[in-house]
Amino acid sequence: MSTLNLSLLQQPLVWMDGEANLRFFDGLLATLTGRDLIVLPEMFTTGFAMEAAKSSLPEGRVIAWLREKAAAADAMIGGSVAMQTDSGAVNRFLLVEPDGTVHRYDKRHLFRMADEHHHYLAGDRREIILFRGWRVLPQICYDLRFPVFSRNRNDYDLALYVANWPEARAAHWQALLLARAIENQAYVAGCNRVGTDANGHRYSGDSRIISPQGEVLAAGEPHQPAVLDAELSLTALQQYRERFPAWRDADDFRF
Repeated sequence: MSTLNLSLLQQPLVWMDGEANLRFFDGLLATLTGRDLIVLPEMFTTGFAMEAAKSSLPEGRVIAWLREKAAAADAMIGGSVAMQTDSGAVNRFLLVEPDGTVHRYDKRHLFRMADEHHHYLAGDRREIILFRGWRVLPQICYDLRFPVFSRNRNDYDLALYVANWPEARAAHWQALLLARAIENQAYVAGCNRVGTDANGHRYSGDSRIISPQGEVLAAGEPHQPAVLDAELSLTALQQYRERFPAWRDADDFRF
């Protein structure tokens, strides 16, 4: 399809209470119709907690919930969750299609300033999801600071960033989202939480949906819960890349 109706859920999270967070998003998702893709924040079942994987909801429970919501909304729905695997704990971006297909991306860049690298395993690859004719790149929070990993190799149309990005570095969040859109000639969407967590970190949200030319199509008000909506055009993206083919002059390398 040439258009994609995207929604970002900029919302507060209940600390370390998976079922409470699912109940909250139950109510919110029930009000949304006509979307193709709905995105929740990073670690949407727990908040950004280093101990989250030890007591978080099992992957099967979260996937069953996402499948139910995706089928009801006829949309792909996702966000990241902390969970245990046979190899260890991961910060995993789960995206579930209406037919129940599950996509997984494990966070590559772990936030060492919070010792995330001591509690979680880093992912070893990036993922591209093909959905309704769109190529989607899922990324998580700190990944935003590493442009090589998210470099568009002419293999994606939309990059999704989910986050628990603190208010203290909100300017970085906004600037880097804009840069990723312009340099990669792709749509970029960043879904950040709001509220304060149990560690005293404040989150201002500042979620964004940005066009390939750097136009902010939707922006969340700081510190306010919000649902951000935008209709993205694949035709407009392709026409822009043909008119201004900077991507053809990109340096040739592989990560």
